[in-house]
Amino acid sequence: MDQYLLIPWVVLGVILIIAEIFTLGFVLFWFGIGAFAAALVAYLGFGFTTQAIVFALVSGVLTVMSKTIFEKYYPHRDEEKKMGIDTLPGKVGTVLSSSEGALNAARVDVFGSNWKALPVSDGMILTEGEKVEVVRVEGSTIYVKPAGKALPRGWQD
Repeated sequence: MDQYLLIPWVVLGVILIIAEIFTLGFVLFWFGIGAFAAALVAYLGFGFTTQAIVFALVSGVLTVMSKTIFEKYYPHRDEEKKMGIDTLPGKVGTVLSSSEGALNAARVDVFGSNWKALPVSDGMILTEGEKVEVVRVEGSTIYVKPAGKALPRGWQD
């Protein structure tokens, strides 16, 4: 009689695997495989308790294994990927026009983008052609300091 329990396990396995198509977690698939394993155990004549234990064990083990394997290939949630202007601090640019005005504002080219730049320290003058490093970005203004080291050959703008 327990062999007929394989039908609900197979149906559950198919439903879970189809449901996985509509989710992003890639977890239901493993439970579908666990249901198929429980169906196999039912086919072999074992009782419902054994089937449920096999379902839980196979599903759990596959879920844990996939989590450890996928951690190597997908970025961790606590690691933020910097994009856009968040990548500017630390980059080196070239002063296009010298400092002017009360704030010593200049124009600086960083990777092909033209930015309004202010020196990070008072009294610092930015001269045309000088290499500067971006310290921070506030709105559409970058704050710069003199670049600490020369750029390798071929990296100059």
